[in-house]
Amino acid sequence: MPDQLKLPYALWSRKAVRLLIKDRYGVELAARTMTEYMRRWGFTSQKPTRRAMEPRPAEVRRWKERVHPAIAKRAKAEGAEILWGDETGVRSDDVRGRSFAKRVHTPIVRVGNKCFGRSIISAVSARGGMRSMVFKGVLDVRCFKRFLSRSIKDAKRKVFLIVDDLRVHHAKVLAPWLLKHKERIEIFYLPSYFPEINPVEVAKADLKREMGDKPPAQNEEQMVRAILAHYHNVQRQPLRILKYFQHPDVRYAA
Repeated sequence: MPDQLKLPYALWSRKAVRLLIKDRYGVELAARTMTEYMRRWGFTSQKPTRRAMEPRPAEVRRWKERVHPAIAKRAKAEGAEILWGDETGVRSDDVRGRSFAKRVHTPIVRVGNKCFGRSIISAVSARGGMRSMVFKGVLDVRCFKRFLSRSIKDAKRKVFLIVDDLRVHHAKVLAPWLLKHKERIEIFYLPSYFPEINPVEVAKADLKREMGDKPPAQNEEQMVRAILAHYHNVQRQPLRILKYFQHPDVRYAA
């Protein structure tokens, strides 16, 4: 990134690239010329992905090379199923996707004046399975415990649930319940600040993409129906779930 080269920019904008070329080669290019060169070189202007500043690559490497293989080995020995879980949210005013339109005529999506939303906690497995639960508000311990109970209710084998290292995921009040059900479920935690190595992130992106392709929900009932329809549809497509695990960041978990 530009700041790594001591340039006064956070992103590779036209100004940043022009300054780099001027510093390195003594050539000053016009903004329009710079845009044309970038296009010829195969570069496009893109919205950057946010990523926390705290990630520790060594921790992630240790997770992928040592911790996860050990969990997988135990799961195989005990006949357990590994589930990767996390929560996300959908809002009525969250307009995603793109639409073709004539120049200077920005596409318009009609949304209601009242803003509402729903949260979802879901989990996927490399065997093509999925579990999900829709709820209101933010995830708390009681809600997480309800999801854990649902996850083992119809499970034919022990569940190894891997989640992000959030406070709610390892709340002390969960300990008695987990101890009571230790033969049915066990929880493991990913390294902090690196959610992209969790396969369920791909499933969450799939939900957001599909919701963005549909007309915005006009009320909470419509939104819940759309969310449930998405998950029921995905659950009937094991191959679709298996494809989540082909993403470069999570292929190690396949």
